Amino acid sequence: MKWKLTARFLFSVLSIVIIVIFVNTAILIGLLSYRLINDSHGATESKEEDFVRNFQQYIDIENGAASISTEGLEQLHQRNAWIQLLDMNGQVIGSQFAPEEAPSHYKPIDLIQVYKYKEFDADTTVYVGVKDEVSYLVGIKGSNVARLVMHISGPSLLQFAGKFGLFIVIADLIVAALVGWLFGRTLTKPLYALIERIRHLKNHEHQPVKTPGGVYKTVFENLNEVSRELAAHEQERKRLELLREEWISNVSHDMKTPLASIRGYAELLDDETLPSQEQAEYAQIIEKQSLHMQDLLDDLNLTMRLRHQQLPLTLQDVNMVPFIREIVIDTLNTPQFELANIEFEATSENNHHLIDEHFMRRAIMNFLHNALLHNPPDVSVHVSIDNDSITIADNGQGISAEDLEHIFERYYRGTNTDNTVGTGLGTAIARDIIEAHGGTVTITSEEGKGTIVTIYIKKEQP
Repeated sequence: MKWKLTARFLFSVLSIVIIVIFVNTAILIGLLSYRLINDSHGATESKEEDFVRNFQQYIDIENGAASISTEGLEQLHQRNAWIQLLDMNGQVIGSQFAPEEAPSHYKPIDLIQVYKYKEFDADTTVYVGVKDEVSYLVGIKGSNVARLVMHISGPSLLQFAGKFGLFIVIADLIVAALVGWLFGRTLTKPLYALIERIRHLKNHEHQPVKTPGGVYKTVFENLNEVSRELAAHEQERKRLELLREEWISNVSHDMKTPLASIRGYAELLDDETLPSQEQAEYAQIIEKQSLHMQDLLDDLNLTMRLRHQQLPLTLQDVNMVPFIREIVIDTLNTPQFELANIEFEATSENNHHLIDEHFMRRAIMNFLHNALLHNPPDVSVHVSIDNDSITIADNGQGISAEDLEHIFERYYRGTNTDNTVGTGLGTAIARDIIEAHGGTVTITSEEGKGTIVTIYIKKEQP
């Protein structure tokens, strides 16, 4: 995988280099062609050539004698130029502003030499013109035209250009391959490590790796953070699975007990000789066990709805003081708790909140009943309400630190609930109901000193 990534990157770099070479070559050929055309045109139509070609209008020839008009002299002066007039034999028959070293007679080879090269000084370019039988040389000082004599062989030039171009292409490809390999190795090495890291996460291997520097540093940091979170979620999932299995085992046990009772008493009711009074007692037991199973199934259904936040709340503006007082009174009127010691206290008689009375009653009654059920019969419970909280405190046996840590978990049952009839979901359901109202609940406890449940309810609608 690592070499495959490097090869792909290297191929991309080489492809780009080849394309750039072709594009640059095409642009270079186009510019050279354009320049040659323009230079050729400019060479024949340049100002100096035009001036020399048109200067014959200022030359007057009469009876074999040649002279230059006054206007021509002015043109020479403006151009910082000089002129020599030659006859058919190359003899100078007239001159204006010519340098002292200029010869008085020119052979054909001398004319060629002067025209090709700057013979008089490095700053003068000489041009040749003709009018009738008179030839003339015009030297212009300060001309920007430079003459270069070259001997070019077409086949040799093409061969040289081909070899040179091939060498450039090969050199560019070698350099590009070397740079691309080095850069690709630097780029793909952490990328390969990144792919390996993702593969490890896929295989549930959550060990953090060393974070490299460079452009991938943030990516590896985020992957390590994801790895830590996944590891934590994996541990939590395993723990919940274990608790769920234990809870299912407990629920199965709770379901078996009433089912066994129902089945046993149902078989006894088949006895026709059974007295009517015993039949009535057995029927009541069957009904009681059926109601217990119904409560268990209702709690299962409710906890799943709360877990998925699908609990429909019917919110009403309720004065919490008479609402809580009524719950306390109903608890004391229950035969099971008629001798319980419950105190009620309210800082104000007017304390309104938006709540669903049915579900809120169930949540508060759960915490109140827990304080009475899981403590000795002589326990004292103090229920108080102020502006934004409800407190249920008892002086009972308290809750161990281990049980308190898991008190709100759906799949956990405390060590002091073995002899208590229930589904094991009450505290978790009560907590979820409070949170569905936008509130929170906290439980503090110390073994041998009692437990305090504090419910906070927001006044605004959740």
